[in-house]
Amino acid sequence: MAKRNRRNPVEEEPIVEVVQESRDATTDWFEQNKSLVLGLIGGLLLILGIFIVYKYFIKEPKEKAAKTAIYKAEQQFARDSFALALENPGGGFEGLLDVIDNYGGTKTANLAKLYAGISYLNLGRFDDAISYLESHSSAGDYSPILKNGNLGDAYAEKGDFTTAASFYSKATTAGEDALLTPYYLYKLGLLAKKNGNASKALAAFQRIKDQYSTSNEGTNIDMLIKSVSNS
Repeated sequence: MAKRNRRNPVEEEPIVEVVQESRDATTDWFEQNKSLVLGLIGGLLLILGIFIVYKYFIKEPKEKAAKTAIYKAEQQFARDSFALALENPGGGFEGLLDVIDNYGGTKTANLAKLYAGISYLNLGRFDDAISYLESHSSAGDYSPILKNGNLGDAYAEKGDFTTAASFYSKATTAGEDALLTPYYLYKLGLLAKKNGNASKALAAFQRIKDQYSTSNEGTNIDMLIKSVSNS
C-alpha cells in the first residue's frame, strides 16, 4: 500500500504566520487611512450622484423642452421664412435665437446655431451668418458639409474668395453626401476657375464626373472639364 503524504505542521506554520501578518498589516493601514478611504468613496458617490441628477433631471428634460421649443421655427426655416424662424415663428413658440439663448448646451440649441447661420446668410447679413455658423459644433454626415459650405457662401458674398474657396474645399472633404458634396465641388470648381486656378478647378470638376456623374452638377460637367483643360 502506498504511503499517504502527510503535511508537516511545522512547515505550515510560516505560511499561516505570513497570512496573518498580511491581514494585520491591511487592517492597520485601513485604520490609519480610514478618513482618506472613506473620503474617496464618498467623493466618488457624490460625483456619481451629481452625474445622475444632471443627466436625468436636468440635461434630458432640457433637451426635451428645447425640441418642443424649436418646432415652429424649424417649420418656418423649411418654408424659407428665415426672418420668422429667427425671432417670431408664431404659435407661441420660440425663435431660433431664443432657443440658442434659453437652451444652451443642448443638441437642439447647437442645431439652432446652424439654422440661424443659414437664415442670416439668406437675409444678406453675412457677418451674423459667419458668427453663428462658426459657433456651431458640427458632427455627423451632413452637418459639417453644411457648416463649411455655407461659410464658403458667406465669405464669397463678402468678396473674400480665398477664404471662401478654403471653406468650399473643407465642405467637399468633411463627409460624403450625394446632393451636398457635388454641389460644393461645383462651387469650388467655379470659384477656382474664376480665380485662374485651372488645376484646382479641374480636380473639382473631375471628381464630380468620377463620383457624382448622375447628380445635377454632373449634367454638363464634360463641358466644364473641357473649358479648364484648355486654359
